[in-house]
Amino acid sequence: MNYLIGDLQGCCDALERLLAEIGFSPSRDRLYVLGDLVNRGPASLAVLERLAGLGDAATCLLGNHDLHLLAVAHGVRRAHRNDTLDEILASPRREAWLDWVRTRKLAVHEHGWLMVHAGVAPQWDLALTLDLATELEAAFAGPDLRDFLQVMYGNEPARWSPGLRGHDRLRFAVNALTRIRFVDAGGTLDFKLKEGADTAPEGLVPWFDAPGRRTAGVPIAFGHWSTLGLVERPDLLAIDTGCVWGGALTAVRIDGGRREVSQVACDQAQAPG
Repeated sequence: MNYLIGDLQGCCDALERLLAEIGFSPSRDRLYVLGDLVNRGPASLAVLERLAGLGDAATCLLGNHDLHLLAVAHGVRRAHRNDTLDEILASPRREAWLDWVRTRKLAVHEHGWLMVHAGVAPQWDLALTLDLATELEAAFAGPDLRDFLQVMYGNEPARWSPGLRGHDRLRFAVNALTRIRFVDAGGTLDFKLKEGADTAPEGLVPWFDAPGRRTAGVPIAFGHWSTLGLVERPDLLAIDTGCVWGGALTAVRIDGGRREVSQVACDQAQAPG
């Protein structure tokens, strides 16, 4: 059986309870964890240990918090006061954990689902999404990671163009795959608004409702957007249900068109904000 799991953010106890709830067996089942594996929750190192220990039974995507870990570890960003990354950074196996994180996926298309952390730019089709994810994966896994992290952050360019090259191309791809929420009618990304879909001012829509989105009809599963909550459509699954904020941790079974949602309630690790 194949399961999608939403943002963990260092909540290993919730992960263990969810795995028990679904009766997960690594010899039989497969997990797809949709990014934000670490940070803000109380047990980021334990989450990495648990997921890595599952080997091929778990496919883990990179989210914005996982990229933040890499940036802090390489001296590119300062730690935030509410980060919970110290155990990883102080671990005797620090370099091994950082190598494991940086070699995770940015997008996966399996079992009929495109899986990403945050979303997809409206101008991308499935093939381009996967190609850009592969380019990013090479940058994160390559020898020049620190150099790339130094130019990765920023909100520009905010709109996709086939002519984007170099750092601009990869920066936009990172932002779409790990940060996107709202876009305007032309597909320009907005990074200011983080609330639920019904809070958008005139002119902005959730990325998945963008007119003319080229992945329309491709089933997509994503996390990242805790204020959106659980969204179930025939070709869309949003499964960040705010575990770290005292919400729930969600797993969705996907097998041959079958869909089954399981959740466990989570203790609040931090207050949103």
